[in-house]
Amino acid sequence: MNDGGYGMAVNKKQILLIGLLVALSLSLLGACKQVIRVFHKEVQASPAPTALPLATVSPTEVAASPTPGDSSLSPTFSPQVVATEPTLLPTRVVSPQEAIQLPPGFGISVYAEGLKGPRLMTVGPDHHLYVAERGAGRIIRLPDRDRDGVADGLEVVAEGLDAPSSLVFYQDGSLYVGETTQILRLTDPDGAGVFQDREIIIEGLPAGGHSTRTVLFSPDWEYLFVSVGSSCNVCVEEDQRRATIMRYLPDGSQGQVYAKGLRNAVGIVFRPGTDELWATNNGRDWLGDDQPPETIYVVKEGDDAGWPSCHAGRLIDPDFGQANACQGILDPVVEMQAHSAPLGLTFYTGEQFPLSWRGLFVAFHGSWNRSEPTGYKVVHVPLDADGQPGPTQDFASGWLREDGSQWGRPVGVQTSSDGGLFISDDGAGFIYRIFYRGD
Repeated sequence: MNDGGYGMAVNKKQILLIGLLVALSLSLLGACKQVIRVFHKEVQASPAPTALPLATVSPTEVAASPTPGDSSLSPTFSPQVVATEPTLLPTRVVSPQEAIQLPPGFGISVYAEGLKGPRLMTVGPDHHLYVAERGAGRIIRLPDRDRDGVADGLEVVAEGLDAPSSLVFYQDGSLYVGETTQILRLTDPDGAGVFQDREIIIEGLPAGGHSTRTVLFSPDWEYLFVSVGSSCNVCVEEDQRRATIMRYLPDGSQGQVYAKGLRNAVGIVFRPGTDELWATNNGRDWLGDDQPPETIYVVKEGDDAGWPSCHAGRLIDPDFGQANACQGILDPVVEMQAHSAPLGLTFYTGEQFPLSWRGLFVAFHGSWNRSEPTGYKVVHVPLDADGQPGPTQDFASGWLREDGSQWGRPVGVQTSSDGGLFISDDGAGFIYRIFYRGD
């Protein structure tokens, strides 16, 4: 009995002690939250809109009776650049490993597989697809000479590179490549197209942090643009080239900041027929699941997109912003779901797709720190004849599974020379080709 009575007393004391510890823990948690509120104030704004879902999905196959789309959501866009080869409908279709949802009338095929971190792409003067294969440290060409819709093979045109993430051809046929700390110019291809000479055009770019460097020429070939992401999530940079788009002459000289306040503008492209430079931008982390929105800007010389003190032209940063932080800051032309991680973007310049599905395509690499994952898809931004954007729409989705896991991460989008749309996937190592068959 005494043993039993003693044990009961100990249990009561343990229960009381546990209760006190729980109460103390809750009190400390409340105090911590108050401290967090002091140093990380809430951002008072409504979330950016999510992309409009597909009204009728077509999982990795072509619908029997395609419908081009709702014209009220997809204003007509008339590109200035058109395909240079006849429209190609594939004679071979290699299905992705899992279903991809597409608008009715569209199909998707694996164009190439087994790659290591394929990032941004471009079509060369020879009409073949060139890819910066970052994980393999090389530039590859993926031709389709038999025109069956699938790459004939992988042809290495430059290797031994340091994490190349982008590439662009100059008017003389030389190829510029963006590495993390330098920009290369590749010249003198041999009979097989392998570049024999390389020259460092720009060196000493800052390392660390956002490490991709995107290269792009102005439509008149006078300037070379290079995007340089931030070194951090949010901070005051010591290097003024960080979180900018830089502008140089084609020989790499006369570098200057063209636009600043862009945390990570991986995708940059000129709207065909204009001097409008469009750029994706990745918003900062740790302000919640829905803030700040991802953005697309049309940037001009001297513009400031606000980072780190202001986001999306309207949200004052709780850590680095002051009361007037958003005054004089560039407004985005498109806002998208936070943490989608928009990377590559392209204006569709072919003639294969219906008018209602032309315009701007953006690759969402996908979230990494959102409580419910988002992104992992390609979206469409319809444009009217003046280039004004309409509501963002889902175009190709399915890399994000219903259970929140993902099996691929879209990076780049590129119109093919015959009017299809290439998508690079650095998560699974694929290049996909989307095509439109119609009826």
